[in-house]
Amino acid sequence: MANDGACMPCALIVMGVSGCGKSTIAARLAQRLGFSYQDGDRFHPGANVAKMSAGQPLTDADRRPWLRAIADAIDRACVAGQPCVIACSALKRAYREILVHGRSDIRIIYLAGSRDLIAKRLALRKLHFMPPGLLESQFDTLEPPLPDEHAVAVSIDGSIDEIVADILNQLNLVAADRGAISRNPA
Repeated sequence: MANDGACMPCALIVMGVSGCGKSTIAARLAQRLGFSYQDGDRFHPGANVAKMSAGQPLTDADRRPWLRAIADAIDRACVAGQPCVIACSALKRAYREILVHGRSDIRIIYLAGSRDLIAKRLALRKLHFMPPGLLESQFDTLEPPLPDEHAVAVSIDGSIDEIVADILNQLNLVAADRGAISRNPA
């Protein structure tokens, strides 16, 4: 799942199950690259949040308008020349296809971790609408990206800075002083 030499990304989607660190890693990655950051959870309609808060997993029909709203936000940012990093579970290939919709300037970053590690993290999390009891349904739904999706997989076992460095290395990107990015010349 290494960089395939595609064009410079206008958007990076940091994906994985609840509790894997999407928001934290995406925010730090955006900061390092000088990109804007958006949490995909803010695009959920109220009905989705209520359903998850009640411990009910979302259906594909529930997710479709949410994913389209995120895809629209990505398109607006790219057209405006404002690269972004978005944290979004994007658990199934079909969801990622809605988000990417054939664009070569969007890259997927999959945060991979064990059920045990993520369950421990979820148990420590406070004030989030996603209850730890839904973790199993997240793993049941998860379809890790395949090589043809031009994604990178990153282990969440390291520190935040180690994980971000791994992402930058796998995407062959270096953060420049004023937030501009470039390909690593090596």
